[in-house]
This record gives sequence, C-alpha cells and structure tokens, in this order.
Amino acid sequence: MDCAAEPRLAGDFDYHSDIVGTVGTRPHARPIVTNTRHPVINAALWMVGALLSFSALAIGGRELSAQVSIFEILVFRSAVGLLIISALLSPRGWSQISGRRFGWHITRSFVHYAGQYGWFYGIALIPLAEVFALEFTTPVWIAILAAPLLRERITRSRWLAVGLGLVGMLIILRPGLAVIRPAALVVLAAAVCFALTFILTRKLALVESPFAILFYMNVIQLPLALAPAMAHWVTPSPALWSWALAIGIAGLTSNYCLARAMALADATVVGPMDFLRLPLIAVAGLVFYGEEFDWLVLGGAAVMFCGILASILAERARMPRD
Repeated sequence: MDCAAEPRLAGDFDYHSDIVGTVGTRPHARPIVTNTRHPVINAALWMVGALLSFSALAIGGRELSAQVSIFEILVFRSAVGLLIISALLSPRGWSQISGRRFGWHITRSFVHYAGQYGWFYGIALIPLAEVFALEFTTPVWIAILAAPLLRERITRSRWLAVGLGLVGMLIILRPGLAVIRPAALVVLAAAVCFALTFILTRKLALVESPFAILFYMNVIQLPLALAPAMAHWVTPSPALWSWALAIGIAGLTSNYCLARAMALADATVVGPMDFLRLPLIAVAGLVFYGEEFDWLVLGGAAVMFCGILASILAERARMPRD
C-alpha cells in the first residue's frame, strides 16, 4: 500500500496533497461542469472505487503468490504503475519531474519497498482480514513517529488513539493465548514502514509534485524488485497475467480514489468508510479462499477504529470555526 492510502489520525496529516495533483494545465480548457450531487455522495462513490481497488490488490497478490515470488509481484506493480504514470504526464507535465531532493526519494522508496514486500508476504501466508487489520495500526505508528521526526505534539486525543490502537493490536495477535505467526509480525513491521513513508512523503510534498513522488517511487523500486526476481524468475501462466495487470492498476487507483474522497468530505466521513475494507476483504477471504471469520481480528480492528475516530472528532473540535 502507498502511504496516502492509510487511515489518518487527523489534524496535521493531509491525504490528498500527497497524491492529487495536476499533470500540466491545458490552455483553453473546457469549463468545468458543476456536479449537483452532494459532496458526501461523491466521496462515497470514490470510496467504493478505493475499497474495490484495495480488495483487487490483495486478491491479485494472493493469486500471483501461488506461482511467482513476491519480488516478481513487486516488479509487475512497479512496471505497470510506471507505464500508467508516464502515459498520464503530458509533455508539459514532465517538467514536474525535477529530481529535487533525490536523496529523499531514494530513502522513501526503499522504506516503502520494504513495507510493500512485508504486506504482500502477509497476503500470501495469513488470512486477508488479518493483514488488513494489522495494517490499520499505521496511524498509531504515524502518531508515535511524528513526535520525534516532525516535532509534532501528541495531544491527549492522539494518546488515546495510540493506546486503543495498541490494545486492538494485542487483541488481534493475542500473545499468550495463541502462537503469533511470524508473517503477522512481518505485516506489523510493514505498517511501521508505511508510517515512515507517510512522514517522508509529507516532507517531499513541500518541494515535489505528487506525480513526481509517484514517478520516482516506481522508477527506483522497479530495479530493486527486478534484480532479485530475475534470479528465480517464473513466468506466470496466461490466466494470471490479468492479475499482474490488476495489481499495477489497483495500486494507483486505490490511492487516487481515497485521495479524491478525502478532498470531498471530512475525515469523520471518509475514515469510517475506509474501515469497511476489513469486512469486505473478510467476505472475499471467505468466498474465494474459505477463510473463516475471526471475530477477535474484527474486534481488535473495531477497538483501533474507535481510537482513531475519537482522535478525529477531538481534532475537529479544536479547529477554528468560520
């Protein structure tokens, strides 16, 4: 998952600035037609696209992992993503690819690459719902890491979110009551990587366009995945090529749809919708792979959700009103 896809605590964290951007303005563009639908309805429609994209990404990763390595999966995602971004950039849009702060791009891409590897590793080995539930700890790690790295103050509401997030994580992992699967710990480490990616994206977004960030991410990550993948390359069967294409497309559309939803509606609206990913992927796991519902996983995610929602509401109450 890209960092902009992660749930936020609220306040200083800004989703859509990380992804939504222009690819170059056109002279004599046609007037924009005003949409008469309520913004919340439009946000809900964008969230449907995001939820379907996240589910396609997970199912595609599970299907491909039956034949190819995770490195190959990352090759397909980066290659397709790079082709799409390059096609979207108009001739004038290429001026956004400036290469400023290239060292930051490399750092961000390495951290995100590690997170992606851990996420797909979990997708291949543990129930899909458990992967998504553990991924929802990302806002907790953002709040913890933002204090030393961004010098942001952790308010009482954020401490509440952190506390409930850690409680929810323990409910999911249930140490002492069940054997903790190593893959679950890998996914948890991936969530920390996504949090670091989010923070690095925020720094880069001050000087780089969203498309430049995504472009360099795919350019840097493609050879990182290709080198180890070539050592044990397995050409997917014809039936799996559609999934290889799907994960590349879904990796971009999931973040774009989520960012558009965040631009149209408040976090108190979009946040709960984003958590619908968990029951949706739980149903997909049951239907496609016979994975039974784990009520402790759903319960742990619900505890995390309550903490994040409480933080969002508290941050919103502190914002100055017009």
